[in-house]
Amino acid sequence: MATERTLVLVKPDGVQRGLVGEVIGRFERRGLHLVGLKLTRVTEDLAERHYEEHRAKPFFRGLVAFITSSPVVAMCWEGPGVIPIVRTMLGATNPANAEPGSIRGDLAIAMSTNIVHASDGPVSAEAEVALFFEPAELLVWTATVGRWITE
Repeated sequence: MATERTLVLVKPDGVQRGLVGEVIGRFERRGLHLVGLKLTRVTEDLAERHYEEHRAKPFFRGLVAFITSSPVVAMCWEGPGVIPIVRTMLGATNPANAEPGSIRGDLAIAMSTNIVHASDGPVSAEAEVALFFEPAELLVWTATVGRWITE
């Protein structure tokens, strides 16, 4: 399986609830490779570009208002098949439908405050990582534990 990268955001509710370490820990324990990490405020312009596909939908303004309301933690994770792995770990968008053991299944109640965002495919992952990170902010490094995880 090819190595890929994906964007994960701990959204304002996750940051405010002190769940950043919990989210990061789950990905680290799974064996994913962190290559970018920052606490940041999402500007209205960035939010509108990030949610562009939803611009015509009635909930667009609410998405923008929410993601800009408080800091987020932006992360870039790397690994073989990382996109579907992360999506499964997040659970269904609506926490009421998320499996126990998933981040949303364990930590969220409402769809509007569902803790995390992750890219849904290779095309969106590439675009979203580029929105939140400059190339120099993404590190290339080797975790020596890697052979115990993927070999």
